[in-house]
Amino acid sequence: MPEDLRIAVGGDRAGAAYATALADHLAAHPQVGPIIRVGAGDEQLPYPDVAFAAAQLIAAHHADRALLVCHTGLGMAIAANKVHGVRAVTAHDPLSVEHAVTHNNAQVLCLGAGVIGLKLAAYLTSHWLGHTFDPASRAASKVALITAHEQRRIHPAPC
Repeated sequence: MPEDLRIAVGGDRAGAAYATALADHLAAHPQVGPIIRVGAGDEQLPYPDVAFAAAQLIAAHHADRALLVCHTGLGMAIAANKVHGVRAVTAHDPLSVEHAVTHNNAQVLCLGAGVIGLKLAAYLTSHWLGHTFDPASRAASKVALITAHEQRRIHPAPC
Protein backbone atom coordinates (compact mmCIF):
# COMPACT_ATOMS: atom_id res chain seq x y z
CA MET A 1 0.00 0.00 0.00
CA PRO A 2 1.58 3.31 -1.00
CA GLU A 3 2.23 5.78 1.76
CA ASP A 4 2.19 9.55 1.62
CA LEU A 5 -0.42 9.76 -1.10
CA ARG A 6 -0.64 13.26 -2.52
CA ILE A 7 -4.35 13.98 -2.76
CA ALA A 8 -6.01 16.91 -4.47
CA VAL A 9 -9.33 17.85 -2.86
CA GLY A 10 -11.87 20.26 -4.23
CA GLY A 11 -15.49 21.19 -4.29
CA ASP A 12 -17.76 23.63 -6.01
CA ARG A 13 -20.36 25.74 -4.19
CA ALA A 14 -22.51 22.67 -3.46
CA GLY A 15 -19.56 20.54 -2.33
CA ALA A 16 -17.28 23.04 -0.60
CA ALA A 17 -18.29 22.18 2.97
CA TYR A 18 -17.87 18.44 2.35
CA ALA A 19 -14.55 19.01 0.57
CA THR A 20 -13.23 20.94 3.57
CA ALA A 21 -14.38 18.33 6.08
CA LEU A 22 -13.08 15.44 3.97
CA ALA A 23 -9.72 17.16 3.46
CA ASP A 24 -9.38 17.35 7.26
CA HIS A 25 -10.44 13.70 7.50
CA LEU A 26 -7.84 12.67 4.92
CA ALA A 27 -5.09 14.71 6.55
CA ALA A 28 -5.43 12.60 9.70
CA HIS A 29 -4.93 9.33 7.78
CA PRO A 30 -1.45 7.74 8.04
CA GLN A 31 -1.33 6.93 4.30
CA VAL A 32 -1.91 10.50 3.26
CA GLY A 33 0.83 13.02 2.64
CA PRO A 34 0.16 16.46 1.25
CA ILE A 35 -3.42 17.58 0.67
CA ILE A 36 -3.59 19.90 -2.30
CA ARG A 37 -6.65 22.13 -2.06
CA VAL A 38 -8.16 22.96 -5.45
CA GLY A 39 -10.36 26.00 -5.62
CA ALA A 40 -9.67 26.67 -1.94
CA GLY A 41 -11.05 29.97 -0.80
CA ASP A 42 -13.20 30.37 -3.90
CA GLU A 43 -16.31 28.22 -3.61
CA GLN A 44 -17.79 30.12 -6.53
CA LEU A 45 -15.61 28.31 -9.07
CA PRO A 46 -17.77 26.22 -11.39
CA TYR A 47 -17.35 22.47 -11.00
CA PRO A 48 -15.59 22.00 -14.37
CA ASP A 49 -12.79 24.38 -13.34
CA VAL A 50 -12.30 22.57 -10.04
CA ALA A 51 -12.33 19.15 -11.74
CA PHE A 52 -9.98 20.23 -14.54
CA ALA A 53 -7.49 21.65 -12.02
CA ALA A 54 -7.46 18.49 -9.89
CA ALA A 55 -7.25 16.15 -12.87
CA GLN A 56 -4.40 18.17 -14.37
CA LEU A 57 -2.46 17.72 -11.11
CA ILE A 58 -2.83 13.97 -11.56
CA ALA A 59 -1.93 14.06 -15.25
CA ALA A 60 1.21 16.07 -14.42
CA HIS A 61 2.10 13.62 -11.59
CA HIS A 62 1.80 16.32 -8.92
CA ALA A 63 -0.98 14.37 -7.19
CA ASP A 64 -1.65 10.64 -6.89
CA ARG A 65 -5.41 10.86 -6.40
CA ALA A 66 -8.16 13.42 -6.21
CA LEU A 67 -11.37 13.66 -4.22
CA LEU A 68 -13.96 15.98 -5.73
CA VAL A 69 -17.37 16.96 -4.38
CA CYS A 70 -20.27 18.67 -6.11
CA HIS A 71 -24.04 18.20 -5.72
CA THR A 72 -24.19 14.71 -7.29
CA GLY A 73 -20.56 13.94 -8.15
CA LEU A 74 -21.58 13.44 -11.77
CA GLY A 75 -20.45 16.77 -13.23
CA MET A 76 -17.08 16.56 -11.51
CA ALA A 77 -16.50 13.06 -12.93
CA ILE A 78 -17.49 14.09 -16.45
CA ALA A 79 -15.18 17.11 -16.37
CA ALA A 80 -12.21 15.28 -14.79
CA ASN A 81 -12.49 12.52 -17.40
CA LYS A 82 -11.83 15.12 -20.12
CA VAL A 83 -8.22 15.41 -18.93
CA HIS A 84 -6.01 13.02 -20.86
CA GLY A 85 -4.88 10.03 -18.78
CA VAL A 86 -7.31 10.56 -15.94
CA ARG A 87 -10.04 8.14 -14.91
CA ALA A 88 -12.71 9.60 -12.63
CA VAL A 89 -15.77 7.91 -11.16
CA THR A 90 -18.78 8.83 -9.11
CA ALA A 91 -19.36 6.26 -6.38
CA HIS A 92 -21.62 6.28 -3.33
CA ASP A 93 -21.23 2.73 -2.01
CA PRO A 94 -18.25 0.68 -0.78
CA LEU A 95 -18.26 -1.88 -3.63
CA SER A 96 -18.22 0.81 -6.32
CA VAL A 97 -15.44 2.69 -4.52
CA GLU A 98 -13.37 -0.50 -4.25
CA HIS A 99 -13.90 -1.54 -7.87
CA ALA A 100 -13.18 1.97 -9.13
CA VAL A 101 -9.63 1.54 -7.88
CA THR A 102 -9.01 -2.21 -8.10
CA HIS A 103 -10.73 -2.86 -11.44
CA ASN A 104 -10.67 0.50 -13.22
CA ASN A 105 -7.53 2.15 -11.83
CA ALA A 106 -9.52 5.34 -11.26
CA GLN A 107 -7.45 8.08 -9.67
CA VAL A 108 -10.38 10.41 -8.99
CA LEU A 109 -13.31 9.76 -6.69
CA CYS A 110 -16.27 12.11 -7.05
CA LEU A 111 -18.96 12.31 -4.40
CA GLY A 112 -22.31 14.06 -4.23
CA ALA A 113 -23.03 16.19 -1.19
CA GLY A 114 -26.69 16.14 -2.18
CA VAL A 115 -26.71 12.35 -2.46
CA ILE A 116 -24.96 11.03 0.66
CA GLY A 117 -24.38 12.25 4.19
CA LEU A 118 -21.02 13.47 5.40
CA LYS A 119 -20.53 10.46 7.68
CA LEU A 120 -20.90 8.06 4.72
CA ALA A 121 -18.66 10.29 2.59
CA ALA A 122 -15.93 10.09 5.25
CA TYR A 123 -16.33 6.30 5.47
CA LEU A 124 -16.11 5.92 1.69
CA THR A 125 -13.07 8.17 1.58
CA SER A 126 -11.27 6.00 4.15
CA HIS A 127 -12.37 2.88 2.27
CA TRP A 128 -10.99 4.39 -0.97
CA LEU A 129 -7.53 4.75 0.59
CA GLY A 130 -7.45 1.04 1.38
CA HIS A 131 -7.37 -0.05 -2.26
CA THR A 132 -4.77 -0.09 -4.99
CA PHE A 133 -4.75 -1.20 -8.59
CA ASP A 134 -2.81 -4.37 -9.37
CA PRO A 135 -1.25 -4.08 -12.84
CA ALA A 136 -1.03 -7.89 -12.94
CA SER A 137 -4.76 -8.38 -12.31
CA ARG A 138 -7.29 -9.62 -14.86
CA ALA A 139 -8.71 -6.09 -14.93
CA ALA A 140 -5.40 -4.64 -16.14
CA SER A 141 -5.98 -5.76 -19.73
CA LYS A 142 -9.30 -3.90 -19.79
CA VAL A 143 -7.74 -0.73 -18.40
CA ALA A 144 -5.03 -1.11 -21.06
CA LEU A 145 -7.75 -1.16 -23.74
CA ILE A 146 -9.17 2.10 -22.39
CA THR A 147 -5.71 3.67 -22.28
CA ALA A 148 -4.89 2.52 -25.82
CA HIS A 149 -8.14 3.98 -27.12
CA GLU A 150 -7.45 7.26 -25.36
CA GLN A 151 -3.91 7.37 -26.79
CA ARG A 152 -5.26 7.26 -30.33
CA ARG A 153 -7.13 10.53 -29.68
CA ILE A 154 -9.09 9.79 -32.84
CA HIS A 155 -12.07 7.66 -32.08
CA PRO A 156 -13.15 5.82 -35.22
CA ALA A 157 -16.64 4.41 -35.32
CA PRO A 158 -16.79 0.68 -34.65
CA CYS A 159 -17.08 -1.52 -37.75
